[in-house]
Amino acid sequence: MTAENQLVEESDTRFIKGYFREGPNGPLAFFPTKEKKRLAILRRLINRFDPQRTYTEKEVNEILAETFPDYAILRRNLVEYGFLDRYADGSCYWVKC
Repeated sequence: MTAENQLVEESDTRFIKGYFREGPNGPLAFFPTKEKKRLAILRRLINRFDPQRTYTEKEVNEILAETFPDYAILRRNLVEYGFLDRYADGSCYWVKC
């Protein structure tokens, strides 16, 4: 882990507890409106996906639905911020390296 990544991780940890009240693998209490906080949440959520495999949209939705009722907003943000990539038709998703 680079020094920059470690600083990001430490910064994320400071406020992440308020969003994941049952721990980093638990449900998300709410999705923040501020971009910096959204990115911290998304960095945690991407760890729920195996970077060595592909997912259908249904599988992505199922993983994210365990985290937050509005899984579509999480999925869209993971794609928009470059954590996940997908085919144009949405048939296949994968962790973007």
